[in-house]
Amino acid sequence: MRKLSTQILASQVVILVITVAVGFGLFVRGERTNLDHTYERRAGAIAATTAQIPDIRRCMAASARCGDTIQRLAIDVMNSTGASYVVVIDLHRIRHSHPYAALIGQPVSEPIATLDGQIHYTVDAGSTGRSANGKAPLYDLAGAMVGEVSVGLQESSVAATWRSELPLMGLWFGVALGVGALVSLVLAARLKRRTFGLELDEIALLFQEREAVLHGIREGMIALDEHQRVVVMNDEARRLADLGSVSLGERLKDALPEGRLRDVLTGATAGRDDVVLTDDFCLTVNRMPVSLAGRPHGSVITLRDRTELAGLLRELDSVRGMTDALRAQQHEFSNRMHTVAGLLELGEHQEALAYLTDLVGGEASRSESLRERIASPLVVALLLAKTTIASERGIDLVLTDDSWLGDVPTREQAVTTIVGNLIDNALDALSGDGFEPGRQGRVEVSIVEDPSEIRIRVRDNGPGLPPGAATAVFVDGYTTKPARESVHRGLGLALVHRIVQRLGGVITASEGPGAEFSVTLPKDAS
Repeated sequence: MRKLSTQILASQVVILVITVAVGFGLFVRGERTNLDHTYERRAGAIAATTAQIPDIRRCMAASARCGDTIQRLAIDVMNSTGASYVVVIDLHRIRHSHPYAALIGQPVSEPIATLDGQIHYTVDAGSTGRSANGKAPLYDLAGAMVGEVSVGLQESSVAATWRSELPLMGLWFGVALGVGALVSLVLAARLKRRTFGLELDEIALLFQEREAVLHGIREGMIALDEHQRVVVMNDEARRLADLGSVSLGERLKDALPEGRLRDVLTGATAGRDDVVLTDDFCLTVNRMPVSLAGRPHGSVITLRDRTELAGLLRELDSVRGMTDALRAQQHEFSNRMHTVAGLLELGEHQEALAYLTDLVGGEASRSESLRERIASPLVVALLLAKTTIASERGIDLVLTDDSWLGDVPTREQAVTTIVGNLIDNALDALSGDGFEPGRQGRVEVSIVEDPSEIRIRVRDNGPGLPPGAATAVFVDGYTTKPARESVHRGLGLALVHRIVQRLGGVITASEGPGAEFSVTLPKDAS
C-alpha cells in the first residue's frame, strides 16, 4: 500500500502533466494560427507594395509592350522579400509573372478575388506548395483596375519560425510543471504532518472506531473547540441534556436556556463531578480543558446518568430511616414489656392493666390527632415514621395546632416528598456537629390548606444557614454536611426546589440560627 503523501504527490503530478500537456498543445496550436495570420498579412503587404510599382502598372495597360519587364520585377521582389512567388494576373486571369516561366501566359483556375478593391488573405496550395497567400488589386496609372498581384510565403518558412519558438515555449511549460511538482511535494509533506503521518486507510479506520465508541458508550460526551463551539456530540449527550436541537458548530451558551445545566456545560460554574438535576435525570458532569503542544484546543464534557443511583440512595436512606424507627420501636417495646413483666411478677395485675391501657391510648390518640387534621394517609404515615425517628435521636417533632390538610389527590405525592425531605434536612441539622450538645432539638411542621393554596413550613432550632446561603442551598450539590465516601450529597433540597417550581409554587429559606423553610403550592394542578 502506497503512503498517503506518495498518492497525493503522484495524483497531483499526473494532473499537472495532463494539464500542462493540454495547455501546451492548445498554446502551440494557437501560436501556429497566429503565425499563419501574421504571414498572410505579410504576404498581403508585399502584394500591395508590388501593385504600386509604376513599371508594373504601366506595363499592365492594354497597349503596353514591355516584354519580360513584369517577370523581372516580380523576381526582384521575390529575392528581396523571400516570397516563394509573386504572380501578376490580368483581369482575364492570365499570368504575367511566375516562378516557373512555363506558366507565364497560362490562366489561373481561381477567379479574380480582388474585384471588390480589398486585399484578401488565404492559405494557398498552389504549384509551389502550401503557402500563406495575400492578394492585392492592381491599377494602371490612370486608376483603372487591370488585375491583381498574388504573393505567397512558403509554408516551410512559417513552420521554421514556429519550430524556432517551440524550445522557448517548452522551457516555460517545463518550468511551470517543475514548480507545480515542487508545490505538490510541499503540500503532500504538509498534509502528512497535519494527519500525524496516518495513511488514508488508518484515518478511515480511526473515524469508524471513533463513531463506534462515541455512539456505543452509555455516557454523554461533548467536545468543544477553542471558541466553545460544539464539534462532536454523541446521542447519549443529546438524550441526557436534552440537546436534540443543538447542531454542530453552535455554541452551548446560545442554545441552552439559563440555568445550572448551562452554567456547568459552558464552564461558568467550575468544579469536578458537578451534580445537575434536570426534569428527567440526575447527572454528574465533568468539564476538562484540552491542550495540544501547550495551546488550548477546547474542552471535553462528559455526562453520566446517576438517576437510578440517586433513587437507590434515597430509597436506602428511607430504608435506613425505617430501620431506625423499627429499632426505636423495638427498644421502646422491650422496655414496656419489661415493665409489664415486672408488674406481673410483683402481682400488680391492676397496675399492669392500667399501664397497658395508657400506652394503647397514647399511641391511638397520637395517630387519631394526626388523622383529624391530615386527611392523606401517606402524609400521616410519613409524620408518624419521622416522629419515631426523631424520638430515637432525642428530637421533638411536632405538628403545629393550626395544621390542616384535606383530601388533595393532585398534590398528595408532592406534599409527601416535600415534607419528608425538609424534615430529613432538619433532623440532620440537629444531629450534626454544629448543634450544641445537650440542647433539646425541636422540629416544628406546619401544613395549612387554604382555598387556593397549600402552605408548608418546617422550622428547627439548629445552627441554621450561613449568611448568603438562602438561595445557594437549593443549587444541585450544595450541602453543609460532610462528604460520605464517594456519595454525592445536596440533592434533597434541590429536588424539593425543582418539584415546587414544576408545580408553580414558591420556596424560601431563612438564614441565621434556626433554619426555616417555607413552601407555597397552588392547590389545583395547572
